[in-house]
Amino acid sequence: MPSSLHVVLTGLLAVAFYAALGHSITRHVLPRALASGAAPVIGWAIFSAVTLPLLTIVGFTSSTVVASGAVCLLASAWLVTTRRRERDAASPAIPVWSYAAVGVLALGPAVALLPKQTAAGVQLADPIFDHAKIAAVDAMARQGLPPVNPVFGAFGEPGQLAYYYLWHFSAAELALPLHMMGWEAAIGLAWFTAFASLTLTMGVAVWLSKKPSAAILVVLVAAAASLRVTLSLVFGSYQLTPFMEPSTGLGGWLFQAAWVPQHLMSAACVVAAMLLLIRYAQQQSLTALVILALVVAAGFESSTYVGGITFGIAALVSAPILLAGVAPKQRLRLVAGLALAAVLAVCLSAPLIRDQAANVMARGTSHPITISPFAVLGAMVPLSVRRVLDLPAYWLLLLPIEFPAIYPAGVVALATLVVSRAASGAEKTTAMVLAAFAVTSLCVSWLLTSTLGENSDLTLRAVLPAVIILMASVAAGVAAASRRRAIIAAFALGGLVLSLPDSARMLASYIEGTVRPGGELFAQSPELWAAVRHYAPPSARVANNPLYLHDLTPWPVNISWALLANRSSCFAGREMALAFAPLSPERREAIDRQFIRIFTGEATPDDVGAMANNYGCDVVVVVPQDGAWTKDPFAANPLYRLAESRDGRWRIYVRAVTAR
Repeated sequence: MPSSLHVVLTGLLAVAFYAALGHSITRHVLPRALASGAAPVIGWAIFSAVTLPLLTIVGFTSSTVVASGAVCLLASAWLVTTRRRERDAASPAIPVWSYAAVGVLALGPAVALLPKQTAAGVQLADPIFDHAKIAAVDAMARQGLPPVNPVFGAFGEPGQLAYYYLWHFSAAELALPLHMMGWEAAIGLAWFTAFASLTLTMGVAVWLSKKPSAAILVVLVAAAASLRVTLSLVFGSYQLTPFMEPSTGLGGWLFQAAWVPQHLMSAACVVAAMLLLIRYAQQQSLTALVILALVVAAGFESSTYVGGITFGIAALVSAPILLAGVAPKQRLRLVAGLALAAVLAVCLSAPLIRDQAANVMARGTSHPITISPFAVLGAMVPLSVRRVLDLPAYWLLLLPIEFPAIYPAGVVALATLVVSRAASGAEKTTAMVLAAFAVTSLCVSWLLTSTLGENSDLTLRAVLPAVIILMASVAAGVAAASRRRAIIAAFALGGLVLSLPDSARMLASYIEGTVRPGGELFAQSPELWAAVRHYAPPSARVANNPLYLHDLTPWPVNISWALLANRSSCFAGREMALAFAPLSPERREAIDRQFIRIFTGEATPDDVGAMANNYGCDVVVVVPQDGAWTKDPFAANPLYRLAESRDGRWRIYVRAVTAR
């Protein structure tokens, strides 16, 4: 199980390294508050975007990771000694103590990923479901780059990883030299991601308001959740059914930081990229251009939906505003520079772009993105008008419920920034670009849907850049002196207070976990998978029941294997294949049924033959909870040999041709 000490060490190391690297760079291209606030995000983005292709070429080992980090630290030390281009010592800075407040709040999402020891065994919090992808962290640390597909490999091949994996790669960069579990590194990086996203937001808030007090206001609004608990007192249901559709995963910072830190980091990257775009339009330099390209690439490689589709649309919408804000003679140079940055970002992201395109083709999906407005209203509203009313209900009902502390107040704050007569031309352009970016982010969630999974990550995660911008705008609006300050504060405070019951519920669930069956068996899983690793070399693929401990998470997923096995699977189950395996829906469902049939004790000799010859299952583990325990299809099959049977707890079979 993960060590809390290892998790803390990982998180602190990440903050120290990425912030030092980032600030040595941002101090030359951004104003003071933005430079310090964006430093962790930009440091992470630059290091990760550069080392992914570099270590793919030279080899992904502890030595190469440490050497890359050492070179970056030396370069940082040199950059710190150089004179910054802009003197802005008089501009407001983020108060040092506010970083401590951010660090404490970031513990909430991180704690959600820790196992909870109880008298009944080990309980897990619900967000761990989405962190079954930790299997990819272990796979990269174990087998290097390019990453193998830890979920499926036809005929025992490495397989193509059909996922945007930069965030998970950076977790592997921490795990490998520190000799830690992928689970430990992922928890530490999740804490860092939460921390970095909030420091960026604080930097934007202080920069917009010119008031250091805006920093702590960011922490307050970030702690807000939805109005669902409060409204359930009226509707009698957290889901607010039948008036509304059940909640599907759209949520604010506190929710998304725990469930999908990779998408949150991508959102932080694209907001930082937009700030760099604004800065480059005002003060064009080659250094800013290269940094911009690296940050854009990191955003895309962490989330195709946020850093690719959402950012791409937002950049196109914002381009006319940026061009209008510069002198006519500079526009051609600006366009040429941005085109160069786009080409560089595409070149850096080319391997992942290729893999994503191949993934779409392999799944047989002709339209991976479709126009499908967000379904808001439920069965209480007549079907004949429901989908039409969904269009305004998204803006007037759903967003105020899910983002009560930042949506109404943020709209007023952004509008105030845009129409402010006191703002200079550059400040007005900045406000207009940020407002356009936030509106575009929300519109993508409103209208576009991804068809590659059962839940559209595009719909649910595209809001994250808007969440960051709205949090910063609200904090700036409350801190700055303006005529609408009281209105902004009233909306923000009212929404925060009404959402606190949901915040308390959410944090309690992160800390305590959810009581579900299987906790006692999960507590024994480390011993089980240690035994499996004894017979499975690092490159081997193992097979276990895809439904083993399926009731330990909100939806069935092979969580024991994903978190603890540290070995690739020949087929890890339907939920994992949805994210990672480039399979058509028909092929995926057929394989899933076949593996479930095998482990429920209904296998045919052909099924066992397929495991050995078609899917490259080198090692098979059967446990008493499987139907195959009493109707064992491997015992008499010559393709497999019993390697170990432990006291009625497990049987481990190895493929006969690879038995040792």
